[in-house]
Amino acid sequence: MKNVLVIYFTQSGQLAEIAKNVALPFETDGDTQVDYHQIKPLQPFPFPWAKDNFFDAFPESFLQIPTELDPVPNEILNKKYDLILFHYQVWYLSPSIPINSFLKSADAAVLLKDTPVVTISGSRNMWIMAQEKVKKLLFQGGAKLVGNIALVDRVGNLTSVITIVEWMFTGVKKKYLGIFPLPGVSDKDIAESTKFGHIILNHLKSGNFDGMQAELVKADGVRISSYLTLVDKTGNKIFKKWSNFIISKKDSRKSWLKVFYVYLFLAIWVISPIVYILHLLTYPLKLNKIKREALYFQGVEENKYV
Repeated sequence: MKNVLVIYFTQSGQLAEIAKNVALPFETDGDTQVDYHQIKPLQPFPFPWAKDNFFDAFPESFLQIPTELDPVPNEILNKKYDLILFHYQVWYLSPSIPINSFLKSADAAVLLKDTPVVTISGSRNMWIMAQEKVKKLLFQGGAKLVGNIALVDRVGNLTSVITIVEWMFTGVKKKYLGIFPLPGVSDKDIAESTKFGHIILNHLKSGNFDGMQAELVKADGVRISSYLTLVDKTGNKIFKKWSNFIISKKDSRKSWLKVFYVYLFLAIWVISPIVYILHLLTYPLKLNKIKREALYFQGVEENKYV
């Protein structure tokens, strides 16, 4: 009998649905026991978000400052797992505060030690540097990262900004103005995520995870955009300066968060299209580097970028 633990944090319910679909093959396998743990902050984050709450979460999100969580039940802590399916989402180019908090907790240290882990993210589109941060914490905790799946909103970058923001601030997943596509990971991709569960289960039963990540990539488990990789890495450098600055301004934090909001608006709607044009113009000159990076980010080797 194989023991599998599914860990996730969700606000909208999207990641819970992904977790359920990926775990379906394990649930229907007679030789596998599946347990679930939903990460829950003691002070819940709101959904839908209020605008002030959303931007107030920025410094702690990016700087990976943990918050207190409900403890993991003893019946899970006292069990040795053969595999952990670890589901997370991205806030401000970093793992969300609840996810970061869990990975830095004493409970995670117990569960992760010497345990194979598959990371599964559901995000708007930029997840690469967040995954590097998750990898770092997993390796520090003694986990064995054996696989990664990155599910994203497949529509264009600027279109997804509009639809995701509408969803986050209203809590309603619908076609904005009746013409924009639905926000988030598509229903089709969520439903089809069961295929990844079959791949992972086969390797779990064989006791050998070698080659599994290549199979997940072949099954469309990871897509790499060189443009979004560039934006992600550049954004991390800029967010580091903003987050450290804002968190130091205790008395004027709210005012500086408003300035950051204006900057973010300009970065998305003015700077990012310029970066895209420059990226297209320089793409042929950077092709070999782009190919090397794509291979690395598709894989699960120890991180080079954090």
